[in-house]
Amino acid sequence: MNLNKSKTMKNTFLTLAIASTLFISCGEDDTADIIINNTDNSVTNIVNGGGNNPGTGETINISGTYTVDLALEATNNYILNGALVMAEGTTLTIEAGTTINALASGSDIYIAIAQGAKIEANGTKENPIVMTSNSSAPKAGDWGGLIILGKAPINSVATGTSTSEIGSLPYGGSDAADNSGTLRYVRVQYSGGKADGSSENNGFSFYGVGNGTTVEYIQMFEGLDDGLEFFGGTVNVNYVSVINAYDDSIDWTEGFSGKVTNAYIKHGVDHDKAFECDGYNTDIGNNSSPKFFSAPEVTNVTVVSANDASEAIRLRAGTQGIFTNIVLNDFAEGFDLDGDTTGNNPTGQGVLDDVLQIVDVTFNNVTVKMKNDTGFTFTEADFISGDGNATGTDYATWGAGWTVE
Repeated sequence: MNLNKSKTMKNTFLTLAIASTLFISCGEDDTADIIINNTDNSVTNIVNGGGNNPGTGETINISGTYTVDLALEATNNYILNGALVMAEGTTLTIEAGTTINALASGSDIYIAIAQGAKIEANGTKENPIVMTSNSSAPKAGDWGGLIILGKAPINSVATGTSTSEIGSLPYGGSDAADNSGTLRYVRVQYSGGKADGSSENNGFSFYGVGNGTTVEYIQMFEGLDDGLEFFGGTVNVNYVSVINAYDDSIDWTEGFSGKVTNAYIKHGVDHDKAFECDGYNTDIGNNSSPKFFSAPEVTNVTVVSANDASEAIRLRAGTQGIFTNIVLNDFAEGFDLDGDTTGNNPTGQGVLDDVLQIVDVTFNNVTVKMKNDTGFTFTEADFISGDGNATGTDYATWGAGWTVE
């Protein structure tokens, strides 16, 4: 079943839909699904006279801006053949075990959940939801990724909203508890298609997403850009696996103040940092009033690297944050702190004020534990406590059965 019908077919199906209402009884029957393509390229699916689910056992192309709810079922084969945008007031529901195969066409192929819309992607350990490339030889950057946009605070604007790098969709606001739905046991593979040097997809992009959103048991596998990137917001994520992000595995900016708990990160030889942490977006500026910086909590992390010349965690542009129970394996540098004393990038001041701290960390084959390029004077003991006490996250337990490597 191909949802991309011609105008003639659309009119025909609309006629059939109207006619079908004259013959449908109150009980269930064997009437086939009727699909109407709307003028906005959204789709209304009429199943036996009501609802909006496609039929089962079908190959279905999905793309366009949906102004109605959309439900995807595990029994169907879905081809993401363009940008799929869920408009405000709609919900994208994805059944456990569903696979979405994206055309290997780069940055223009992505799924976006707009402000005021929701995604309900409730996979299970036995039946995760998978978003992947449809290429017979898939590779990082084949398609965009998953983008969620909320109404939680960001510091790139004084009031109102900003717009996303991909899709130019609005995000940000004043609702820290904004709810964009649920991601549970969701795997994104071969993402990160780039539009240009400054507009890049990630595996999971969280734009101003609020802490009313549930995000747990997610994995990014083989992405050309970041695994997860947070553009402000307050969302909490728990049980996160990032395998082979060619850029940063976890990246935050624009005043992110949520929580990252139980994260496992595995790097290849030419990959970038495990964490790249910015207090604000230096390309835009910190325009909040009163001014605030990123200040998340990061707990229970294990990072494994194949590149001894790299750095694990870069802290810059005034970022704050409390890192607890962190294990770093095989890096030239553990924590690299960058900033200045002008007040614009007060990363070092965060250390002195105890709002940027490392509590319980274990360094395995790490040459330099802390590098201070902030302009502020402080010791390693001012920044790091509990050296050697960390155990990291129990990835062997919570990652078993639904992740890939």
